[in-house]
Amino acid sequence: MTVALMWESKAAPGRGAELLDWAREQRLTPPPARRETFAAEGGRVLVISWWEADLSAELPELPDPPGPLVARPVHRWRFEQV
Repeated sequence: MTVALMWESKAAPGRGAELLDWAREQRLTPPPARRETFAAEGGRVLVISWWEADLSAELPELPDPPGPLVARPVHRWRFEQV
């Protein structure tokens, strides 16, 4: 089964590039089958990672960024391919 983990954060004003760099530097161990990073207006950063696992499996996730980089708490979602 394929599981997609989505991680989304909004940067503090003027810190979007720093948040994007921070997210790109984070490593997941073991690495996912696939990982993509997206950026949007307003300093939003989205990371999607794909895993061959059960939906209930414990999988490595990106941590919360340092407090000064973000405008609000991180949002996380877990999806199962259907």
